[in-house]
Amino acid sequence: MRRQTSEFRKVKKVKKMENKTVIKSGISFGSVLAITISWSVNHSIIWAIIHGCLSWLYVIYYAIIR
Repeated sequence: MRRQTSEFRKVKKVKKMENKTVIKSGISFGSVLAITISWSVNHSIIWAIIHGCLSWLYVIYYAIIR
């Protein structure tokens, strides 16, 4: 019984580590897309940063408006 419990705990630890690596993977495709669209429309770094933070919300907004 103890072996099964310790193996189960090891599996849980591995799964937690996998989630952390996904979160740490950097800037997302949605952010890059939003920054690119914002720069091409506004030519403003401040708006590009703001739209990059909003990422997919701005991309969907742009797709509906344009």
